[in-house]
Amino acid sequence: MAKKEAVSFVCSSCLATFNQWSGRCPRCMEWNTLEEQAPISISSSKLKTGRPLNILKLDSPLGMDSNQRYPVGFEDIDEVLGGGVLSGSVILLTGQPGIGKSTLILQMALNIAKNKKVLYVSSEETTYQVDQRKLRIKGSSENLSISNSNSTDDIAASIDSADYDLVIIDSIQTISCSWVGSSAGSVGQISNSAQAIITSAKSSNTAVIIIGHVTKDGSIAGPKILEHMVDVVLSLEGDRYGGFKLLRSLKNRFGSTNEVAIFEMTSSGFKTISNPSEILLDERLDIDGSVVTAAMEGSRAVLVEVQALVSATNFGYPKRTASGFDINRLNLLIAVIEQRTKVKLSSKDVYINVVGGISLNEPAADLAICLAIISAHLGTKIKKNLVIFGEVGLSGEIRHVAYVDKRLKEAKKLGFDGCLGPKTKENLSGNNQARNLAEIILNYF
Repeated sequence: MAKKEAVSFVCSSCLATFNQWSGRCPRCMEWNTLEEQAPISISSSKLKTGRPLNILKLDSPLGMDSNQRYPVGFEDIDEVLGGGVLSGSVILLTGQPGIGKSTLILQMALNIAKNKKVLYVSSEETTYQVDQRKLRIKGSSENLSISNSNSTDDIAASIDSADYDLVIIDSIQTISCSWVGSSAGSVGQISNSAQAIITSAKSSNTAVIIIGHVTKDGSIAGPKILEHMVDVVLSLEGDRYGGFKLLRSLKNRFGSTNEVAIFEMTSSGFKTISNPSEILLDERLDIDGSVVTAAMEGSRAVLVEVQALVSATNFGYPKRTASGFDINRLNLLIAVIEQRTKVKLSSKDVYINVVGGISLNEPAADLAICLAIISAHLGTKIKKNLVIFGEVGLSGEIRHVAYVDKRLKEAKKLGFDGCLGPKTKENLSGNNQARNLAEIILNYF
């Protein structure tokens, strides 16, 4: 009697493997994440079926244009991708539900289809729904084909046929392989589906764009190996209900990860924002608690308004709320303000808002946050029309930040009188250099 092959269980969160199922993963302690994985049998006759590798010299012709790229119709996205969609590459696009992933991808597909053959495979929506979105975008092209399928086998076969220059799959979580027993969206299905698609893309030199879902904490849904397998990982960020949308590269084998594309969602799709600073500051009121900072989005400097509101707390524990800024960083900066200056906030509620749906994640926003809070607490506007940036240390000192020249250039373009920032080795005009928070309060309030 043949021995029954053992069944293993894989955690969809940490990818740990166990011999038996349990309700909670013993490794990452997550509930209901263990999924059954079918055993893989390998016969001894197939262990030595390999052939010697086909060796090529890098300085010899490879038989194809390895630098062939397809412009996507958005200059900023081309910069994010490193010059456009490279033939044979696999791109993963992720973002929150409703952020506009399908709309952006369809716009890119319509632009590329003007010169190349594109196949849009929708496994979440019907072809009618995709066609209605195309009418809203007001785009048309004879080279764009639309199909509805949930079969990885059929999609891989279409890629292998090399009939298309670009294949778009919406989305990886809703397609499944016939040889994998688990349901669509499981660890096994995502891994095997991605492997089959990538293999077909590389062998046929067909570019593939895959749309992926995200979890509730914002990370890419599925196994971590999915990000390692693809060539490019793009993230579409922003407020799903309004504001700007930012497309940034989290991984790029063919270009830089420092570029970012900024868009605005309109009734006819995404529209590139050429001067986001001007739009973000268009409705600004020159009042206490409002300061302007120069933030870096990729290699581009963007002027953003930071608003603060300080009010007496009605409870024993003061409330701290931040929109577009890390709440833990805010608590740290409030502690620095209280300890290094005479401003006392222990009985005050502090609210911070970054206008336009922009998220300030770099340390250069520290000084702007601190001065916005101090301005709101004192009820006094800062003296000059300044752009403020700089990292604040625990001793209250103002530390150096990168790209000072770009920040100053953007401020000058928007007509600001000067900048308040850290000391720099360069002699940059318009930069009012500061040593610490206490000195700034004496000189600018």
